[in-house]
Amino acid sequence: MRTARAARAVVFLAAAAVAAIDLSAKAVSEARLTDSTVDLGPIKLQLAYNPGVAFSMGDRLPAGVIVGLTATISVAFAVYAWYRAPRAGRLERVAGGAVIGGAVANVIDRAGDGVVTDYLHTGWWPTFNLADTFLVTGCIAIALLHARPERVPSTPEPTVDNPGAPISGQ
Repeated sequence: MRTARAARAVVFLAAAAVAAIDLSAKAVSEARLTDSTVDLGPIKLQLAYNPGVAFSMGDRLPAGVIVGLTATISVAFAVYAWYRAPRAGRLERVAGGAVIGGAVANVIDRAGDGVVTDYLHTGWWPTFNLADTFLVTGCIAIALLHARPERVPSTPEPTVDNPGAPISGQ
């Protein structure tokens, strides 16, 4: 019971940290980037607002519909993470927290005015935010972790030194 609680705490602490980092970055971006752009080489800090979801899909839907759908998906993933956490490894728990935190941060941001604040601009990719980065990175990590072959503990063959080991086929 205690181990399951600790595993779940990792997921939700990671989610809270990710949401706090992103919402703070959005607040700073709105305060500092209203009339300016900061060139950091391959990426620019440039304020933009997205009324849709990924790649502005659904930008013509009412904001309430998008908030409702994304909140529902976020809650569904959080419930899945709650049940999965005790069996997941540490990396999967943190990745799950990144997904939940990124999704929740975008839902919170959108709930206020119907748009998500974006501030990372490459010039060749749509402008995005840290929540998007955490969400995508977390999903990729979880997919890769689930795609790898499952480790099966090997059972030692009986030997003179270990006569109690199970014999193959028994």
